[in-house]
Amino acid sequence: MENNTNHQPSLLTRIYCFYRDGFRQMTLGRTLWKIIFLKLFIMFAVLKFFFFPDFLATKFSTDSQRAEYVIDQLTHPAQGYTKPVQGE
Repeated sequence: MENNTNHQPSLLTRIYCFYRDGFRQMTLGRTLWKIIFLKLFIMFAVLKFFFFPDFLATKFSTDSQRAEYVIDQLTHPAQGYTKPVQGE
């Protein structure tokens, strides 16, 4: 007597096979993925140096000065800031 059970692969296995087979058959998609990764590299690696300079390193020379500045900025409200009145 044969035990004929239809064994279906798990959901994760089916998802993995779906993407594996899809990436193997890509032609234009590979070029598009390369462009996407190049753009991400430019955005995060190159532009970071131009738009996000290390402010604390340029203004303070020691770690304790940097820490004191950060704590001061986090604990004291900005000048000109008025606390909203509750109950109105």
